[in-house]
Amino acid sequence: MYNAPALERYLAFIQRALDLLFPPQCAACQRGGSILCPSCLAAIQPLPGPCCQHCHTRLSAEGICNQCQYRPLSMSGLRAVSAYHGPLRACIHALKYGGNRRLAEPLGALLARAYLAYGLRADIIIPVPLHNERERERGYNQSYLLAQVCAAQLGLPLNSTAVSRIRPTQAQVHLTVRERQQNVAGAFRCTPASATEALHGRRILLIDDVCTTGATLEACAAPLFAAGAASIWGLVLARPLTGARGVSSQASN
Repeated sequence: MYNAPALERYLAFIQRALDLLFPPQCAACQRGGSILCPSCLAAIQPLPGPCCQHCHTRLSAEGICNQCQYRPLSMSGLRAVSAYHGPLRACIHALKYGGNRRLAEPLGALLARAYLAYGLRADIIIPVPLHNERERERGYNQSYLLAQVCAAQLGLPLNSTAVSRIRPTQAQVHLTVRERQQNVAGAFRCTPASATEALHGRRILLIDDVCTTGATLEACAAPLFAAGAASIWGLVLARPLTGARGVSSQASN
């Protein structure tokens, strides 16, 4: 019979043995010894304030940004661990495009720490899904790996099947705000079994790696609200220091 805990212990043993033979390198600075060295981890600091109280965009003064004042996100709010630059950007890129899945452990722990620091409250954690084609190409969904670690550290249930991406969408890196919104509009839906008691009245935390305009998180939240979710907060690893919710940037969501 399949024994998941035993398999995990075996894989962990194999990984430790491989680390002795082939010491890991920091994804950010390439220093040997760990996949994210203490120096680079310490360099990942909270977003410098002030930030919008709703979408967490940087501001010149305390309050709500212009976008949220006139066209606010439908989500209950959005928070980010840090800015999309330096070691964090390098680690996200290595996780997302370089196949370095082990980075999900320290990065997911940063998400859990941020959840507590921001005083967020959730009943369910849901990772933003990839389309099946994209996930097959990449071999995994980085948001799921991050959410898995975050949920385990917080002791919260993880639901990776509540919502699915029903059509492929183009990369959003060079798209305008309007193009990003159109690109992901209607791209998500709740699975039939999830659109009932599992979500009704629940506080949901959506997990993703990077947020620029919030278009992807908004599109993912829409069917969850339609299924009766009481609140939906977004929590991401990074937000760009500039360009958030306004213009195209090098972040993809």
